Amino acid sequence: MSTYEKIREIALRTINEEAAAIGNLINYIDGDFHACVELILNSGGRVIVTGIGKSANIAAKMVSTFNSTGTPASFMHAADAIHGDLGMIRNGDIIICLSKSGDTPEIKVLVPLLKLMGNKLIGLVGNTNSYLARNADYILNASVDREACPNNLAPTASTTAQLVMGDALAVALLECRGFTREDFAKYHPGGALGKRLYLRVSDLYVNNEKPEVQVDDDMRSVLLEISSKRLGATAVLDGKKLVGIITDGDVRRMLHREIPVEKLTAKDIMTRDPLIINTDILIADALDIMRKNNITQILVLNNGEYAGVVHLHDILKEGII
Repeated sequence: MSTYEKIREIALRTINEEAAAIGNLINYIDGDFHACVELILNSGGRVIVTGIGKSANIAAKMVSTFNSTGTPASFMHAADAIHGDLGMIRNGDIIICLSKSGDTPEIKVLVPLLKLMGNKLIGLVGNTNSYLARNADYILNASVDREACPNNLAPTASTTAQLVMGDALAVALLECRGFTREDFAKYHPGGALGKRLYLRVSDLYVNNEKPEVQVDDDMRSVLLEISSKRLGATAVLDGKKLVGIITDGDVRRMLHREIPVEKLTAKDIMTRDPLIINTDILIADALDIMRKNNITQILVLNNGEYAGVVHLHDILKEGII
């Protein structure tokens, strides 16, 4: 077996073992899972997520996902909790404690302190017979048969299972809250993701020239308009009414028809009833329309009247693609 084949075999085995571990979680979506969703939905406090070691890393990711999907959450490292961080917990907060074994020394110290505070405790565990599981109010079972590690030691399948169970909880909360795309945009205003959620056609088309010709304009006028406005196309109007579009591709096809150019007008080569979008739609939706129709520019209407053009390059500049 070559080195390539051996490495590929190891990678595929790891993926298959972790996929099997995730698939097995279906059996653990039970009454406790439902109760946890209801508990968090009806809570007036935050979700405090804690753990130790690799579980702490998963806990931090869960907090990030909760916060971005409408469930206020904070991370508390289990080791730091007993050195002052317990002070972040308030009445009404719900604690989720992650641990594969549920029996680590830090967990055994922390759990009694949490119980004394009176907050509801959810144990996201890999061992339902552990100290954490026995003392939790609710259990989210993330047990795995074995780790993907060949020595069955390094947290691999177990942390993947924790991650997926956390995502299942977050998405259940998201949908039960009726969390919308608009809500999501409020929490993600930056970067390409944010722009996909809030940037609208009205934000871009105004930065472009507004190419337009009349139906009876000659080809010289059409060519000058397309060239000078640098958008690869021009709208064709009949008075103020939008009736067509001429792209640089239309011009090239016209030149192959061997028809005297001086005899042609805009209406002779335009594409009638062109695709249009309104100023208020999201740029991400406009991009989907352009991709579906294999076009690089699209005409924009504002209150039913021709307003301008959005080009694929405009979207590229915003980093949305």
